[in-house]
Amino acid sequence: MNKPELILIAGPYRSGTGDDPELLARNLAALEEAAWPIFRAGHVPMIGEWVALPVLRGAGGTGPADPVAREIMYPTAERLLQHCTAVLRLPGESTGADQDVAIARERGIPVYHRVEDIPGYRPA
Repeated sequence: MNKPELILIAGPYRSGTGDDPELLARNLAALEEAAWPIFRAGHVPMIGEWVALPVLRGAGGTGPADPVAREIMYPTAERLLQHCTAVLRLPGESTGADQDVAIARERGIPVYHRVEDIPGYRPA
């Protein structure tokens, strides 16, 4: 492998949660499950919420349902995609993840649908 990729992990975060903090945390944990296999494959995993949530708090936002979140959540992923070299789209309904995939495809960035398809992947 040449240079490590920066891979955006895209999947449900708010979808189906009703903005319940426990369900949001569960969805974030599901996204984070893909981080180790990506790292083990020699790449750098990235999740938009890892960046967006601290920015949201810094802007005085109280959570993803806060009105200021519209200015932060999706735009963060769009900005990250200017640096990411691939996207891993996890299963599940998600408007944001679908937008990430659309942006990636517009920019010619590879989209993987299984962590096993990422170059360098090896089972645990």
